Amino acid sequence: MAQQLIVGLIVAAAAFYAVWRWMPAGWRRGAAQKLAAGTHRAGWVDEARAKELAASLAKTSGCGSCDSCGSCAPKTPFKQPEADQATSQSTASALPSTHSR
Repeated sequence: MAQQLIVGLIVAAAAFYAVWRWMPAGWRRGAAQKLAAGTHRAGWVDEARAKELAASLAKTSGCGSCDSCGSCAPKTPFKQPEADQATSQSTASALPSTHSR
């Protein structure tokens, strides 16, 4: 019986983690604020620690969050060096044309 209870708690914790991890960022921030405020009202943590807890819970690890890391921001377009541009333009004009007028 004790093993089944422990396994059930582990599965519930894993399910909670998966839901929290894949939750939209706005929902996660709101839930983190509510959870931190609840721990402060219950007297488990002081106000400063509740703010730290909310900030910690609101962010995610890795590159899936796109909250503030900026790694998914548009990159600057690739610019070909001027020497290579001149070479590619002269090569293109030197190629015979297949169109006849």
